Amino acid sequence: MKQAQNQILVIFGASGDLTKRKLIPALFDLFKQKLLPKNFAVLGASRTPLSDEDFRNRANEFLPQDEMLDDFRSKLYYQQVYTEKAEDFAPLKARLNKLSEESGINPNYIFYLSTPPSMYAVIPKLLYENGLSKSEEYFRRLIVEKPFGTDLKTAKTLNVQLLNYFSENQIYRIDHYLGKETVQNMLVTRFSNGIFEPLWNRRYIERVEITSSEKLGVENRGGYYDHSGALRDMVQNHLLQIAGFVAMEPPVVAEADAIRNEILKIFQSLRPIEEKDVSKCVIRGQYTASKINGDSVKGYREEAGVNPCSRTETFVALKFFIDNWRWADVPFLVRTGKKLPTRVTEIVITFKKAPHHLFGPTGIKTHNQLIIRIQPDEGLLLKFGMKTPGAGFNVQPVNMNFHYSSLSGAKLPTAYERLLHDCMTGDATLYARGDAVEKAWEFVQPVINTWKNKPEIPIYGYPAGTWGPEEAEQLIENGDWRYPCKNLTNDGLYCEL
Repeated sequence: MKQAQNQILVIFGASGDLTKRKLIPALFDLFKQKLLPKNFAVLGASRTPLSDEDFRNRANEFLPQDEMLDDFRSKLYYQQVYTEKAEDFAPLKARLNKLSEESGINPNYIFYLSTPPSMYAVIPKLLYENGLSKSEEYFRRLIVEKPFGTDLKTAKTLNVQLLNYFSENQIYRIDHYLGKETVQNMLVTRFSNGIFEPLWNRRYIERVEITSSEKLGVENRGGYYDHSGALRDMVQNHLLQIAGFVAMEPPVVAEADAIRNEILKIFQSLRPIEEKDVSKCVIRGQYTASKINGDSVKGYREEAGVNPCSRTETFVALKFFIDNWRWADVPFLVRTGKKLPTRVTEIVITFKKAPHHLFGPTGIKTHNQLIIRIQPDEGLLLKFGMKTPGAGFNVQPVNMNFHYSSLSGAKLPTAYERLLHDCMTGDATLYARGDAVEKAWEFVQPVINTWKNKPEIPIYGYPAGTWGPEEAEQLIENGDWRYPCKNLTNDGLYCEL
């Protein structure tokens, strides 16, 4: 990886869960790989009153014991901040100046908003008013966690607010799904292999499936999730971004602007789902009480913080089309849900069958498929037909697979490792751009509006531990969804069960 310049990373919301579970461990992994700058500091910032030593001791609680731990801890600092008025950031500014001078770090700053969304416009404003958002000589960058708005209107408002204080090339909207190694490898798989790119179009591909299933329910996030739902929480951001990588045209160069321009073109080409088609093209569901492996499991409406009459979807499946030359009339099918049989995210490219069934009824009865597993057990699986040994031409499906875990000595970085390091080096390729975020909201907004205006559109129940409502099957005309947990012993990629 490219070496980053000397800099300070400021994490707002440093006493929160994301910092503890993801950000500090990712930074420690980068430190152990010698991928952090020589002069580097992390300044945690939040309302919680902590000293530098308190913050470092908290790091001990969630980092593994390692001979490099003490050296890493010495780079952690903490500053209590308030966020009501411009003067509240004066101590933060003074602390940054002091850290820069004492540690020999140029005033290159990254500001990470690991905060509630209500602070996404507040903190940038206070940084701007204290002269921290711009510099003629040094870089200033802002990382924003999702959600990027809760609908099209709020997304546009947020973009306008951010652009009042930071320019677009300073803003890094983080989507941790794009930090997955297999998502990035999609570009290499497509554009560096002559066997795939010629087939990657409507002439040879019958459909594209993208599945992201979770074994867990809403856990202790019922209050938040009941105002969000699967469409907002997963489809509008993570899964549409993945669809963009699957469907994009070859960029002119492998650089951030070129790649993100192609993804934007895909979002601009999405065929709108009209109100009259919502009930046919979008299936929503909600998990109900069930038994999984003999244990009783609550239904969604029984979870803490959830309205007992809630109509929030915990499952959504939709079919859409991309109206351009490459993908005309090829259905893209996306589904995501909670309390499904396993945790898995994968892309399935289903190719059209051979035009002539040369081997008659003994020929292969299934389509060729390329399965790109994003998590867990990252890898690729190709399903094709092979002659069964013996007389005749009986054909059976076989698998050829690759697992990243089989690469000896290769470390698979976590999503936050990759994305944090990219921001440190100024590479925005795997970050969402404001215009693409708005286009994604523009696509899902008619569905949200229709559900709101037409309460008669059903929300189907599905027992916890199953693959969602049976009605989702109607979205695929010729065949079934791929169910990753069936026939595991014959499948090259495995799931958790």
